[in-house]
Amino acid sequence: LSTATLTYDSLRYGEIEDFPETSEPVWILGKQFSALTEKDEILADVASRLWLTYRKNFQPIGGTGPTSDTGWGCMLRCGQMILGQALICRHLGRDWTWSPGQRQRAEYISILNAFIDKKDSYYSIHQIAQMGVGEGKSIGQWYGPNTVAQVLKKLAIFDSWSRLAVHVAMDNTVVIEEISDCCPTKIASVYRACALPEEETALWKPLVLLIPLRLGLSDINEAYFEPLKQCFMMPQSLGVIGGKPNSAHYFIGFVGHELIYLDPHTTQPAVDPDEDGQFPDDSYHCQHPPCRMHICELDPSIAAGFFCQTEDDFDDWCAQIRKVSNCRGLPMFELVESQPSHLITADVLNLTPDFSDSDRLERFFDSEDEEFEILSL
Repeated sequence: LSTATLTYDSLRYGEIEDFPETSEPVWILGKQFSALTEKDEILADVASRLWLTYRKNFQPIGGTGPTSDTGWGCMLRCGQMILGQALICRHLGRDWTWSPGQRQRAEYISILNAFIDKKDSYYSIHQIAQMGVGEGKSIGQWYGPNTVAQVLKKLAIFDSWSRLAVHVAMDNTVVIEEISDCCPTKIASVYRACALPEEETALWKPLVLLIPLRLGLSDINEAYFEPLKQCFMMPQSLGVIGGKPNSAHYFIGFVGHELIYLDPHTTQPAVDPDEDGQFPDDSYHCQHPPCRMHICELDPSIAAGFFCQTEDDFDDWCAQIRKVSNCRGLPMFELVESQPSHLITADVLNLTPDFSDSDRLERFFDSEDEEFEILSL
């Protein structure tokens, strides 16, 4: 095991620093706290996020594959965490808090079961690893943020309970027209209503928007510091996943110039639910002060996530993004009404469940060694 794998194991010995005493506001996934007067509330909010880590002794992936994801599954676990937050917002609401040791709501149990390390769970390590084969990743190979975003988009199609629309915005550009296609807006639905049964003309599917980005060459460009922090302040925030091989993290907020994150690099035994789906869930929640790192240490290859339960939520998010774009700093991505003519379309890139161009995309979004052209938007 690497030292990174022992990050949370060391908590037992008091090596993780307590949350700082500071007058600066603490932002976690769209909620503001005071570190001076709301420390318990901060820790309770962090503990209510799903903490998905390396596991061992689960069913072999693919029947004959790995029984542990230690050393290779950290970005997959981060992808699970960002999607887990979307499911919590979808079924329980952002203000839901976890109550340890108590019988939990049925919706919560269903969410947790979606990530259990079994082949038939919607978003299990088994499903993500096997779906990644279609993205050009062999089982046991490390993923970058873009690959895990593409895989989650495909897996969400089979989750009929949540009915999520997962959209991955490519080329540093969020195209409103494309989101209208996967989450029919009020105007678009008027034209479809005459031809479709009533149950198929729902105006909006809850949207999970994932935006793979590269915010610098080998290091994050400091011009992105403020826009990145602004993302954590939006009520639609799902956080950010990012990192290099063997050190991917799930970033959920910030205080001052430090990012707050959950670290998947500890190995815990796999858990088996009983017949009614109940099981001890303590190991799925971080009950310790969260980790922190200075924002300048963030690897520039990330994916930012947002959740819009309603069309009004999305309209509000668009208004906030436009406002942030006019503030100091360099916009992390562009928000446009329709696909700019200079961009390659998704059809040309063949971003389908078995697209063959994943290596080229991965080189752009996930390589540490290639040279990149950083555009001022």
